[in-house]
Amino acid sequence: MNMENDTVNECPLAEGEVPSEEMLYDLADLFKVFADTTRIRILYVLMERERCVADIAEAVGVSQSAVSHQLRILKQSHLVRFRKEGKQIIYALSDDHVYTMLSQGMSHICE
Repeated sequence: MNMENDTVNECPLAEGEVPSEEMLYDLADLFKVFADTTRIRILYVLMERERCVADIAEAVGVSQSAVSHQLRILKQSHLVRFRKEGKQIIYALSDDHVYTMLSQGMSHICE
């Protein structure tokens, strides 16, 4: 996703206006991140509370290496944030938008 312009946070569109090609590509890239079930499971685990890689790996049932790889993608897409606590890195959802996207997606498929 092209975060250099930070177009994700600035999306004022007039009614009926079609987003620019760049914004549409960014949106498509965001939705591609949700196309992996391991990443979705990680996001659901982080909906509960902040966790370190080892805790995420245990909850999701994959290796720490696999979790780290997926977390890198989620960080690049600004879906998760992290903070250091000593030598440990603690991950959390980046904001309420991520929770909302997951909830709305689940509501959509459950209709």
